[in-house]
Amino acid sequence: MKIRSAGALAAALALSATLAACGGSSSSSNNQQAGGTLVIDNAFQLKTADPGRMFEPTGLMLGQAMYDTLLTFKGSDVTKPVPDLAESYTATPDGKTFTFKLRTDAKFSDGTPVTSADVVFSLTRVKNLKGNPSFLMDGLTVTAPDAATVVITSEKPNAAVPFIVPNPALGILNSKVVKANGGSDAADADKADTAESFLNAKSQGSGPYVLDSYSTTTQVVMTPNTNYWGTKPAYTKVVVRNVQANVQRLNVLKNESQIAVDLSPDQAKGLDALQVVSGASPNVFFLFTNNNPAISKTTSNPKFQEAVRYGIDYKGLIELAGEGAVQAPGVVPSMFLGALQASDAVARDVDKAKAALAASGLTNPTVTLSYPSDVQVNGLNFGDLAARVQANLKDVGITVNLAPASVQAALDTYRGGKEEMGLWQWGPDYPDPSDYLNFLPGQLVGLRAGWAKGADPALEQLGDQAATTIDDPQRAGLYKQIQQKMNTAGPIMPLIQSAQILVTSKSVKNVQSNAVWLVNIRELG
Repeated sequence: MKIRSAGALAAALALSATLAACGGSSSSSNNQQAGGTLVIDNAFQLKTADPGRMFEPTGLMLGQAMYDTLLTFKGSDVTKPVPDLAESYTATPDGKTFTFKLRTDAKFSDGTPVTSADVVFSLTRVKNLKGNPSFLMDGLTVTAPDAATVVITSEKPNAAVPFIVPNPALGILNSKVVKANGGSDAADADKADTAESFLNAKSQGSGPYVLDSYSTTTQVVMTPNTNYWGTKPAYTKVVVRNVQANVQRLNVLKNESQIAVDLSPDQAKGLDALQVVSGASPNVFFLFTNNNPAISKTTSNPKFQEAVRYGIDYKGLIELAGEGAVQAPGVVPSMFLGALQASDAVARDVDKAKAALAASGLTNPTVTLSYPSDVQVNGLNFGDLAARVQANLKDVGITVNLAPASVQAALDTYRGGKEEMGLWQWGPDYPDPSDYLNFLPGQLVGLRAGWAKGADPALEQLGDQAATTIDDPQRAGLYKQIQQKMNTAGPIMPLIQSAQILVTSKSVKNVQSNAVWLVNIRELG
């Protein structure tokens, strides 16, 4: 499955007229009769059903089925935002003001109309809850000139706004009902808002499905929204179950489920009687050597970093990950604007790695590699990758001690910037390369790798320029320059993009994966 993202304000300006002309991705004039139960098996990464606090993969998949957003993506195509609650939008040439015209027929699940006041409340609430998805609203302010118009204003030029608003965490809530049940969008919403338990019991969106029952450990059940304004959902019930990948395979083979989300390429082999949708995912696995001398004088040594960069057997990691996986030529996934070409990727060169290690002044260095041991991404175990990295670097003269830990324990040391070496994965928050500025010095991932602000002023200046550039070709060129510099120096080494595989019964139609929400449940038929 090929997905490519443009992420352009220039395209957004041209697209606004198209959105107004097509008038929406769904129409109530071609509603279908619903029928049947759909069972989806997924290894849960789920903490809440409250959109304002939701940012785990399972939660985003569920949220996209229950909550509409201003714009959305159709199928697997994340190159072009399409209408959802907004039937059209325009952007000012400076990339700071985005005006959305709301459709007039959208209703919440209780039948009340969706208005601009609901949008302002919902997006401002996300910002002020200061939860995991709050960063999506950084620098953004939402206002409503009238009941059918929403204006998002950015402090700085931000070409990514049309690609941010489709995120299910920015789903629009029935503000009146949520406020009556403890919801708040005030500046102190992180303390004042008490609506999470209510939203974990009853959804308050305008999407095709509503929440019927919810558990973070067993299953979530959704049923049709009888007041949905668009094409009626195809199923009378959708059950999303918490099931590990090996059991998912058995279930889909026996037709006890209709979709398995988490199979590895090896687990998907031999399933010829089923539908198998596969391709490179946008999930990038990366390695870092901590750049902070206070954490490790070894891993912060630039020549040691060079030795690691050229000591990795990238082709071997792709073979381990299985069919559909590719080498990550840079931190930006291959299907997004500004991605490097495959020919730009770092290639293994053991002699070059040994020479760099000799130039580092380090003799037989020993380092510790940390990673989460109890989580899989696209069926791939971090432990298997870590063992390969260990063996690769042994060829260079570097001893790597493996330090597996539960994901919660590992996250604590990773987020605190305390890991000497780390093996992690980054999935896109939204399909635009600006999301990957997090890897630069002084930014979120950069700090976790001990890469402090000021460590590489030239690279940081490129990042600042990319963040505020509007023209698409210019943006692409800047992001490529950033990654090319990162591929020659620095503590972060992109490894692979794992394979994204969906295995489904042939009875399920229009099966497509999505870079943001895994499975597009609302489009299944």
